Amino acid sequence: MTGIPRIAARFAALRAEGRGALIPFLEAFDPDRATAMEILRGFPGAGADLIEIGCPFTDPMADGPTVQRAGQRGLKAGATLAGTLQMVREFRAGDAATPIILMGYYNPILSYGANFCADAAAAGVDGLIIVDVPPEEADEIEPQARAAGLDMIRLIAPTTDDARMIKVLAATSGFIYYVAITGITGTRSATGAELAEAIPRIRKHTKLPIAIGFGVRTPEQAAEAARIADGAVVASALIDVLAADLDAEGHAKPGTAQKVLDQVAALASAVRSVKKGA
Repeated sequence: MTGIPRIAARFAALRAEGRGALIPFLEAFDPDRATAMEILRGFPGAGADLIEIGCPFTDPMADGPTVQRAGQRGLKAGATLAGTLQMVREFRAGDAATPIILMGYYNPILSYGANFCADAAAAGVDGLIIVDVPPEEADEIEPQARAAGLDMIRLIAPTTDDARMIKVLAATSGFIYYVAITGITGTRSATGAELAEAIPRIRKHTKLPIAIGFGVRTPEQAAEAARIADGAVVASALIDVLAADLDAEGHAKPGTAQKVLDQVAALASAVRSVKKGA
């Protein structure tokens, strides 16, 4: 990767357009590699500004039931970290611009080995969200990520006080992922008033873009998140669309991927209808 990193370049372009980002989530290999690849390739055309790919893991402590089931389907379909990087490589053959963030846990990275960051960057990954690695425990992965040009994107929660926030932000690049609710993914949604109070508190300490995730489900919620912050991450709602279209054996039907992409298009339309400051 040369020049301006893809994540920074994309948020700069969106600022110039006066709008926020839509960041849809895909669990790798869910419910199978071919369907996941079809969705991944279709994301940009449906309106995704950045893409978050979940890396299936056997002990996903921060994931709610919906994402856990997606991970289980992905593992059953043969998902590995190496296989996820290969999906990104294939995606990059047709899209050199859309930023990709991997979200997952540290154990698979340790199992992969010391070349993970270099291999991820070579595949076309732009950033990492490693849920169970706080800044104090990132002394192994962070130098490798920095050397490879990967952004380390970290989570800020409603319970994060200012002192802790400053420490976390000092170790963050790319953008900030604001976890809009306490608890696990896909369980409830934050109110507009809660977000309107939380986001300015973060902005006092950083100029990085802020994306809101956990509990963003509807086009209206995505638009509100993108208006108050700089982007909306939508995960469980898209997985629900996929899961609802699987057959009794858990296999995708013809058109399953398109239903997910249609929902992404609806989310993107809502996000793009809101001009920043409006």
